[in-house]
Amino acid sequence: QVQLVESGGGLVQTGGSLRLSCAASRSISSFDRMGWFRRAPGNQRELVATISRTGITNFAASVKDRFSISRDNAENTVYLQMNSLKIEDTAVYFCWAWANDNYWGQGTQVTVSS
Repeated sequence: QVQLVESGGGLVQTGGSLRLSCAASRSISSFDRMGWFRRAPGNQRELVATISRTGITNFAASVKDRFSISRDNAENTVYLQMNSLKIEDTAVYFCWAWANDNYWGQGTQVTVSS
């Protein structure tokens, strides 16, 4: 059973930064792609960013110039660096991995206040 454990969420003011971490229970090299989704109150879950095994990244248009995603294979961890945070970034952020099936973390709350 694969476990993905997120950390790093919290409360931050507009314009601030946070770094989310997703620690996997097995080698992240075994996943074709990993990434982050988010769900804001009243909204559906949406893609934020993904990174492939070879390091190819993909971002939602709303975060492309502010967020970055990276992976540390030695630590089996994927990171989401979030800069210039906006109120509309407030959401529960979920770690995701794909390896012939979808795997999800439990989520971590990010709240951006004015």
